[in-house]
Amino acid sequence: MEVNTGKILRVNLSTGKVSRESVPESIATDFIGGRGYGVKYLYDEIAPGTDPLGEKNKVIMLAGPLAGTMAQAVSRWIVCTRSPLTGAFARSVCGADFGAWMRFADLEVIIIEGKTEKPAYIHITPDGCEILSAKEIWGKDTKETQAWLNSQHGKNTRTACIGPAGEKLVKYAAVVSDRRTAGRCGTGTVMGSKNLKAVAITATRALHLADPDTYNTLAREQVNIIKDNDAFLNHKEWGTTSTQDITNTIGIYPVRNFRYGQQVDYQKLAGAEYRKLRVGDMGCYSCPARCGKVHTVTSGIYKGAHSEGPEYESIWAFTGPIESNNIEASIRADQLCDDYGLDTISTGNTIGFAYELYEKGLINKSDTSGLELIYGRHEPMVALIKKIALREGIGDLLAEGTMRVAAKLDKGSDVYAMNVKGLEMPAYEPRGAKSQGYNYATASVGASHCYGYAAQDIFGAPFPHPTDRFDEGNADIVIFNQNSTASNECGVICAFAGGWGWAQLYGKLLAAARGIDKFKDDAYLAEVGDRMFNLERAFNIRQGFGRKDDYLPDRIRTEPLHTREAKGEGQIVGHSDEFLDKYYELRGWTKDGVPNEKKLKELRLDSVLKDIKV
Repeated sequence: MEVNTGKILRVNLSTGKVSRESVPESIATDFIGGRGYGVKYLYDEIAPGTDPLGEKNKVIMLAGPLAGTMAQAVSRWIVCTRSPLTGAFARSVCGADFGAWMRFADLEVIIIEGKTEKPAYIHITPDGCEILSAKEIWGKDTKETQAWLNSQHGKNTRTACIGPAGEKLVKYAAVVSDRRTAGRCGTGTVMGSKNLKAVAITATRALHLADPDTYNTLAREQVNIIKDNDAFLNHKEWGTTSTQDITNTIGIYPVRNFRYGQQVDYQKLAGAEYRKLRVGDMGCYSCPARCGKVHTVTSGIYKGAHSEGPEYESIWAFTGPIESNNIEASIRADQLCDDYGLDTISTGNTIGFAYELYEKGLINKSDTSGLELIYGRHEPMVALIKKIALREGIGDLLAEGTMRVAAKLDKGSDVYAMNVKGLEMPAYEPRGAKSQGYNYATASVGASHCYGYAAQDIFGAPFPHPTDRFDEGNADIVIFNQNSTASNECGVICAFAGGWGWAQLYGKLLAAARGIDKFKDDAYLAEVGDRMFNLERAFNIRQGFGRKDDYLPDRIRTEPLHTREAKGEGQIVGHSDEFLDKYYELRGWTKDGVPNEKKLKELRLDSVLKDIKV
């Protein structure tokens, strides 16, 4: 059987050179695809000290080997780069159709380097690639940009683009495709630094699989499993628009910049309340869940606001940090972030940070152009989104993210900056979900909920064993979650679809797509996840990160949590050093958090030894 490793498109914006190549079989075997390819090529091609906003940084777009097929929920795609927000390894996942269109163009990897003198976009077809002028769309929002590109290149075009926030180099700008975003880590900022407005692909549905007959048989089996699965049916109905019902109930919904774990009158934010404003459903390529819930505001000051969302993280981002129960404001805020091309999590977290700075008197009305950042007031929050995206007034400062704002402002403001490695924390309170919190602390990208999502803490998942969400000793759970996520993102499987009852088919689908039989072995897939995570760690070590960066903010480690009516009152994350010692030992790392020689050789990462001090 022929081995299908996938094709790479290389585009140098400085020279205009474009080339295609195949992924070597050795890389395909060791890293499978998707995020695996991303970390491998980023590690090999980004030198230590590379300026994240310089010409030598690279944007790597990645589709998995399953994308574009009849299998369900496997067409998500990934952007990898060196983050301008954190300086660390960056990986951000996106949905919609772009991943499938990459595969239809016979590509799994697009590596973009250099910088154009004038705004440009890349247009790709199965037969070629051009670098074209973006003069007509520079300054346009993401919706206008995609509409213009469709008018130029036809209905079979799918686009990944930036909005004004990326052009203005907001440190947490997103890459947007349709209304889905590769939101975290500032991937859109790197595109903006290259004067790259968009990557557009025009293609018809056609792709190559190593063993299509076996693959399609497995895909039909997957469809039959999914259609009656309770978790799938629940996700189809609600998406994540009711997760706040759970997190508020158990006291892990961060409120007032991570001081409280439960919002007053949180019932006003219930999924059923958002359901009243729902007008439709949207989804990614070849996924029946259609979990994107579309909302329209019909009255009040936000009348006409319309968004595919907000989903859970964005619901939180525009309610919890400023303690607002206004659903309509959250819909408008979500729409603005998608239009301007902003990460909703970092945007909402940074605005919540500003509200606390205002409360503490560290900034005032003269700094905010008259905006009164008082908890419960949603109008200033909505106004700040535009200011951030366009770097107007205080928005120019807030566009830098909480870590840099604190450094520039000083005045002791760093204690209120809720980030890890510079990446703002998302919508789960670490003191009430400690395995989730320690995932934030140790994740390669910083505080990402999806890097090793602790379903054990939040939903009581019993695998690989039951846990107590207040227990700080579950280093094995954190590692299990992180490695499993890495392995799944080789596919690229939707984070939700892994719980729909078909996990036993994943490796078989990979083997049929690639023609590499060892992918059928679950133990081998776990090894690949471990290999990826260790190479990401080595990338960060080489960029100057280490144990000092694997801690949650001081507030989480020293200030007791307040949960109002929920369990968890008084909790802190108080055993970070003990946890890290155990986590590093289980990972095969030194006390300083550096992968040791034995571990690297076990994972066939011998070449890394010359780059890091063990």
